[in-house]
Amino acid sequence: MNLLRYVARRAGLTVFVIFGITLITFVISHVVPADPVVSYLGEHAPPDLVEKVRHQMGLDRPRHIQYLLYLRDLIHGNLGVSIMDNRPVSRDLAQYLPATVELSTAAMVVAIVIGVPTGIVSALYKDRWPDQVARVFALGGTSLPVFYVALLLLGLLYSRLGILPGPGQLGIYTPPPPHITGMVAVDALLSGSWATLGDALQHLILPAFVLGYYSAGLITRMTRGSLLEVLRQDYVRTARAKGVAEPRVVLRHALRNALLPTVTVIGLTYGGLLSGAVLTETIFSWPGLGRYVTNSMISVDIPAVLGVTLVIALIYSAANLIVDVLYAYLDPQIRYT
Repeated sequence: MNLLRYVARRAGLTVFVIFGITLITFVISHVVPADPVVSYLGEHAPPDLVEKVRHQMGLDRPRHIQYLLYLRDLIHGNLGVSIMDNRPVSRDLAQYLPATVELSTAAMVVAIVIGVPTGIVSALYKDRWPDQVARVFALGGTSLPVFYVALLLLGLLYSRLGILPGPGQLGIYTPPPPHITGMVAVDALLSGSWATLGDALQHLILPAFVLGYYSAGLITRMTRGSLLEVLRQDYVRTARAKGVAEPRVVLRHALRNALLPTVTVIGLTYGGLLSGAVLTETIFSWPGLGRYVTNSMISVDIPAVLGVTLVIALIYSAANLIVDVLYAYLDPQIRYT
């Protein structure tokens, strides 16, 4: 019951966070020295047409009135109309967000599967060759530019060796699955399109690894440092003195406490991935949120930018809440009131 009350209170505080974010982004978007109407119509548009469109969009009203109207529409679920493609922003987000969720989730799975075991091995073999290899791996993940790793793997595994397919979500001869969730692999699985599912998973391997490699480096370093600190604690020494097997000491006693900082990194990193991996999506021609918001900023598409910012804020708030709830599971001493 305390946990439910805590979640409800955090959800209430999220409303104030979202309000603050909408205010800040609205002010910034109107301070930028660019006219969205001129960007939409072109620099050589007639002045009377510019004023007409500005009036239709409500941009000739006082700023505080524009903001209040924006909040009114937001409460009713209306995120406005994109200047770039003249479609509702909510429809654009429904189109582009699932692809980012699919890619980010796959990348996070890759990062966890690689990062946590590598960090454990690195801590257990401190200052020996497995530790050195793991630290080089983590350093590469956190220091190598994403675009460099992406182009390197594309050139090697796709262009030269032909082991994996190239950019895109599906091959040009593969029919897309029926639209259910917007995530190609999930839709293929739900509809039983096994050939499409296999092709979608093959296309997902490279971008997921490129995007997950950086996160895997962070998770490896965090897991290693946290586990080394926990292994020095008195209760771990006591468990070893009682003759408890080493795998049980590490996995049952030490790892659970060591994972607390790692869970924080995983939650925040996943929120960052969901906000749109611009370079990865651009290189692999992935129709996700990153490419959408980049094109929106170039086009001075204020409704689209505000809509994406709102979605990102909600994602980070949800990720932080999930991390806090996991704390209580990993550490029974934590109580929510």
